Amino acid sequence: MATIKVFNNDENRMETYYRAENESMPYINGNTLLVREFRGSSRSDLLWTEKRAMQSWNSFRFMYGRPIHIGFAFKRPFEGGHGQQSQHYAGLAFDVGQNLTNSQRTEMRNLAYNSGLWTYVEPVSLSPTWVVALKRDETVSHWNDYMVVGTKGVEAHINNYLSTCNRALEKTNTAQR
Repeated sequence: MATIKVFNNDENRMETYYRAENESMPYINGNTLLVREFRGSSRSDLLWTEKRAMQSWNSFRFMYGRPIHIGFAFKRPFEGGHGQQSQHYAGLAFDVGQNLTNSQRTEMRNLAYNSGLWTYVEPVSLSPTWVVALKRDETVSHWNDYMVVGTKGVEAHINNYLSTCNRALEKTNTAQR
């Protein structure tokens, strides 16, 4: 059983849900994103994301029109596998399509990029064997303040809320590691 914190962007408040591994994430239509898929390899019993990211997933999955393999969306910083400022730490990035051919991934990546649903879609040069799409608030939000440097998407993040959550999780989950 996972505890899932979702920031409801429409109401500017955090919501708490309790879901089993084979249940859908909050705000997800049907079974297109299960808790176990969102969690991936993370061992945390506490997950978090935003309503807006879940809504983008719903629309993207509808537009794609068929099942999408999800590697994961959520990670904690000390679980590795990503840079220091990964949007996976906020539950806002999706690594998908690892089981597709190159041409199928190109189709998916192009759809993600052209859909307007995601604020960033990673180029093939950075993730050639999967598609990374993320949804974040480009304005100052409860999660992060952003400063975008240059045109290549290099970002410096000030993660006050997220850093606080992760520090609390590290203390709480130290015995679980």
